[in-house]
Amino acid sequence: MPEVTHHEQYMLRVTAGPTYNEKEHQDVLVNTEKPVHINSDLVDAKLHMRIKDYRGLPKGSPSTSPYFSTPQHPYDRYSISFSFIPKSDIAGDALVFGNDFDHPIRDRLPPLFDKAFGIVKWWIDPGLDGDVQADEPYLYGALLSSINVLRIGGKSDTSDKKVAERSEGDATVYEEGAYGDGEAIRKELHLPVTSAARQKHFLAEQHRKDFTFEAGREYQCDFFNPYLDFNEFSLKVGYGLPAISIMGSWDGQPLRYVTAPANG
Repeated sequence: MPEVTHHEQYMLRVTAGPTYNEKEHQDVLVNTEKPVHINSDLVDAKLHMRIKDYRGLPKGSPSTSPYFSTPQHPYDRYSISFSFIPKSDIAGDALVFGNDFDHPIRDRLPPLFDKAFGIVKWWIDPGLDGDVQADEPYLYGALLSSINVLRIGGKSDTSDKKVAERSEGDATVYEEGAYGDGEAIRKELHLPVTSAARQKHFLAEQHRKDFTFEAGREYQCDFFNPYLDFNEFSLKVGYGLPAISIMGSWDGQPLRYVTAPANG
């Protein structure tokens, strides 16, 4: 492929689907409130993607979302917001969230990557683990401790669902908590009220084992941060480190976010 050295030489395309097979994927309408619906043997799900300063496909897509004007997200640069209903029970310690690749990236890691990863693991997600030196590299964390927002829903469609999402302007924003009989689940498991405390709580393996993603129950999640700039294709972790551009190291592989059972 031709060498790509500057972010303005590429245009971002976002797709989502139930498997790694891109033929089964749909284009995500970034920064709109029209979700992608995903149906697999494991879950029924829907997904929204928001990216600040977006200039990708489909052409004419909004460059931003009201999501970024909410009090919760003024500094975040992107959001992967999704809900899912398992079709069978999934053990709490078995579901992971993260990135993986089909081909090696060890010879293409940008300078300062090790330092940046150390900061991410220390400050942002202590539960993150993986192997970037592998032939099929990956970085996964347990969904329960990695995801920024977890809202536990009910097992049936009731009027309680109206409080599961908070509409901010034209954007739907998931917030930490529960609705319907999901509130009883949080109380029974003594789950902390705040996102940060819940993430720390689930760093303990036993706490994850005590949790079950139940068949028929809705779970709403949001993953976001201010560190990854999709417009410039760079990582901005701060802490004295300069922005780390990956354009000169990119080999054409997609940046893939995965939610899946830990055993694949």
